[in-house]
Amino acid sequence: MPQFVVERNIPGLGDMDKETLREISAKSNAVVASLGEPYTWITSYVTGDKMYCVHEADSADAVYRHAEKGGFPADRVTEITTLIGPHSAAR
Repeated sequence: MPQFVVERNIPGLGDMDKETLREISAKSNAVVASLGEPYTWITSYVTGDKMYCVHEADSADAVYRHAEKGGFPADRVTEITTLIGPHSAAR
């Protein structure tokens, strides 16, 4: 199944407390469960004013539906085409 990086602009995100982030996570989980289609939230990276999330879905449209139902911004959704890391340098 394709994976997507979701860029979310959320001013002040990096200053949110753990309880607020827990509530956001719970809401995202509830939306995933309600979609009625294959969908997995893999992980998210929180920075100062942005969140970068990795989601697995059939299409970018499904990712946008998740964002709309949850009231989350999805400023950019990009399909991941290749994963690389330190292991990629090995022959």
